[in-house]
This record gives sequence, C-alpha cells and structure tokens, in this order.
Amino acid sequence: MRPWQETKYNVLEMILMNSAQFTAMLAVALAVCAAFTDVKARRIPNRLTYPAILIGLGLQGALHGWKGLLLSASGGLLFGGVLMLFHLVRAMGAGDVKLATALGCMAGLAGAPQLMFATAVAGGALAMVFIVASGRIAETLRNTLWVVAFHAQHGLQTHPTVNLDNPGAVRMPYGLAFAAGTLYWAVSTQFWR
Repeated sequence: MRPWQETKYNVLEMILMNSAQFTAMLAVALAVCAAFTDVKARRIPNRLTYPAILIGLGLQGALHGWKGLLLSASGGLLFGGVLMLFHLVRAMGAGDVKLATALGCMAGLAGAPQLMFATAVAGGALAMVFIVASGRIAETLRNTLWVVAFHAQHGLQTHPTVNLDNPGAVRMPYGLAFAAGTLYWAVSTQFWR
C-alpha cells in the first residue's frame, strides 16, 4: 500500500470510529453559526441550512449506508415537521424550520427526539429571560392564554394579532435556543456513551 493510500484509510477509519463525535461537533458548529446570524440579522440564511441538510444526509449515508440515509431523513422530517406546525401558525420563521431539519438530519432518528427536547428546554429558558427583560410578564401570560384558547377553538390557524407579522411583538432569535440545545445534546450524548 502506498503512503498516501494508508493516510487516506487512517483518516477514514478515524472518522468511522468517531462518527458520533464528528457528527455532534458538526451539528454544534452549524447551530452556533445559525445563532450568530439569527442574532445579527434576525434570520437564518438558506445558504447555511440547505447545504447542512445535504451534508447531514450525505454524512449519515456515507457512514451507515442506505439505512443511515433513511434514518437521517427521518430525523430531519421529525424535527423539521414538528417546527413546521409552529411556522404554519406564524409562531416561528422558516429559517428555524430548515435549521431544525438540518440538525435532525445530522442527529438521525435516534438523536432527533433528544435534540428536540434539549432545544425546547433551552427555548423555554431563553423565552423567560426575554419576557422578564422586556417587562411584559403579565402581557405574555395573557397572550399565551389567549393563543391557547384561540387554537382550541379554531385549530391550526394564525392568531390575528399574536404572530410574527405583528411589529409590536417581542421576537426572540430562536437560533440561540438551537445553539444551547444542540451543545447540551452533543455533550450529553458523548457523556452517556
């Protein structure tokens, strides 16, 4: 075997042996980049999310074959699909949905539920910080009850005033929640291995 071939196989072997750590680090890097752009520009660009979806699918497919590709796509559909419900009622932006899809593709079907939970907890904690910092505690509680009652009566429709299109609404860059949740997920999955 030629030296360059040996090096190529050593690198490939290292990636295969540490694929879970590599995938987790890649997901954290994606989420942190998305958080920076979300805080700075209040959007998560397609040039970040679309390649990440393809990388997640390709990486899982390369590492685990067709089964990995299928599980990757399932993880993306699960995480992205749940957040799509929030997007449909204008409670979340499309960039957040695409980022969730990309992270789900990287985590796969086995990791997507834990990643979703960690992101939701981080999002809830950050929402509390934003609510307190804005001084709108009573208004937020009232709006929350109002939104729940509206959706119980009208189903999956956009609330007439409590939505992303309302210029007076306090907006939280959810990319921060993705970054915190993904970092927690990555560390916890490696810790419990």
